[in-house]
Amino acid sequence: MDRKEYNFNMKQALMAGGIAGTAVDVALFPLDTLKTRLQSKSGFRASGGFRGIYSGLTSAVIGSSPGASAFFVTYESMKKELGSIFPDTKYLPFIHMISASGGEVASCMYSLKTIFNQEGLKGFYRGYFSTVFREIPFTCLQFPFYEYLKIVVAKKTDRNYVEPWEAAICGSIAGGTAAAVTTPLDVIKTRVMLSAKGQTIHNYSGTVNTFNRILHEEGIKALFSGIVPRVIWIGIGGSIFLGVYEKAKKTLCEYNILN
Repeated sequence: MDRKEYNFNMKQALMAGGIAGTAVDVALFPLDTLKTRLQSKSGFRASGGFRGIYSGLTSAVIGSSPGASAFFVTYESMKKELGSIFPDTKYLPFIHMISASGGEVASCMYSLKTIFNQEGLKGFYRGYFSTVFREIPFTCLQFPFYEYLKIVVAKKTDRNYVEPWEAAICGSIAGGTAAAVTTPLDVIKTRVMLSAKGQTIHNYSGTVNTFNRILHEEGIKALFSGIVPRVIWIGIGGSIFLGVYEKAKKTLCEYNILN
């Protein structure tokens, strides 16, 4: 087996994560805007349609890099530490779930100051925890599956690593699958956030309450509103995010940057 491997440090993970976060947000910001409008009870056209789909892009780009950096530094650190505590490969899914959850909490915490300043303590609890509630189940599905696919590809190619383009494909498959399964959580979070910002005539509060209202008033189909653009968006996003991350990490190691 080819033993080509890259030993990276947390400074390199920090920079690679920032590069990946910026790349995916610049590429997919318009699709995210369209997905949010499709999930609004007010309807796609009433929520803005195709108007201003690039509005807020600058703020998103500025905010994406630190959040992605925080995610990958936490994820890689926890994965390494837990791997030393549980060296048996049967624990890998557990390790990846816990590490990804820790990374997501760290990433979401970056937005704490902005949410708190704009909406106060009540807005923070409503927005932050609903976001974490949505993202952790998604991440717990995406990253164990992503890591599993990388192992499969490495074995099939008789290597102990994957190339960035291979990681991109694995990321796309894992991201799209996790996106489909967790669409109801995304719909709930979107309704709550739009209601909090006064961007809809319908008032929603609380995850369980919002779930019950959608289910009883609109049916189960509404919980999967926007599933197609969400799967496409996150599938492409997973490809860019993880492919760019692996490429940046590989480049930083090859050229001994931040070593």
